[in-house]
Amino acid sequence: MGGTRVDTAARFGNRRHDWLRKTITVFATALLVSSAGATVATAAPVHAPVLRAPAGGYEELWVPSSMGPIKVQVQWAARGGSAAVYLLDGLRAPHDHSQWASDTDALRQFVGDNVTLVLPVGGHSSFYTDWYRPSSTNGQRVTYKWETFLTQELPAFLEGYGVSRSNNAVVGASMGGNAALILAAYHRDQFRFAGSFSGYVNPTFPLWNEAMRAAMRDEGNFNVDDMWGPAGDPAWSRNDATVQAERLRGLPMYLWTGNGVPGLPDLPYGVGNTLNAMSLEAMTQVANQIFRNRVAALGIGARIDFGQGTHTWPYWGQALATARPMILDALGAR
Repeated sequence: MGGTRVDTAARFGNRRHDWLRKTITVFATALLVSSAGATVATAAPVHAPVLRAPAGGYEELWVPSSMGPIKVQVQWAARGGSAAVYLLDGLRAPHDHSQWASDTDALRQFVGDNVTLVLPVGGHSSFYTDWYRPSSTNGQRVTYKWETFLTQELPAFLEGYGVSRSNNAVVGASMGGNAALILAAYHRDQFRFAGSFSGYVNPTFPLWNEAMRAAMRDEGNFNVDDMWGPAGDPAWSRNDATVQAERLRGLPMYLWTGNGVPGLPDLPYGVGNTLNAMSLEAMTQVANQIFRNRVAALGIGARIDFGQGTHTWPYWGQALATARPMILDALGAR
């Protein structure tokens, strides 16, 4: 659900743990290596809004939230436009930067466009959702409220810089992919485009709750029951993009997933990590096929591509480049 050795395996090393040998399905494997990790930033001065969007340039903001100040990396629209693209990380989301900035060329791709890139930092094992309570297995002190942050606190703060609250796109990789679709599904007044790259877009699929449990335990010792409750709790269906597909009707969407076959982008990562990335992407392919069948049955339009590749950042950077014209058109930011 969230990232890769796939999530910068080169940096974080080979994270193959004992639970990988014990999990009864490859679903747990699919979630283990998910996306980059760390913890939410907890202290820093808050920027004072300038009541206008700067024309171009890069800035790091600290945004107040119920979770404490959250760091947000921002590349301002080239000509001071008000449209924005939110980019979401995966399971191992680092505490100090977005992997979209470090592991892809997302900033370069949009540097000349009249749209602001918004890269929230943190969200480690959060699924970018509002949790029921703090995780009971790792001493977490605050309750994750990422949906509230991304749809209320952050847009209210950015509005002070002239960024629109109603003309935005949201794109996520791996764990962030399903989150992007869910955020757009429930906040159509905010988002006009949604993108999911290698997203696990059907978390109510049998055994996925246990796969997520294993992955979140491994990545920070988080307890999935404190997020959405046990399997069968309504929160699981509420946060399943396939189940909530009807809410996405009429929204421009782009979904990409690989077929698990490695290519040149996998060469720097080594055999072990590539094998993990292959199994991860095989699972995302299944989830995206289920989503594709669901929207087709409902007559909902979406572009869904299945290409060569594994569960790792270079492919997601390529998918973002494919999505870029669609994003700019949806936001009127050409």
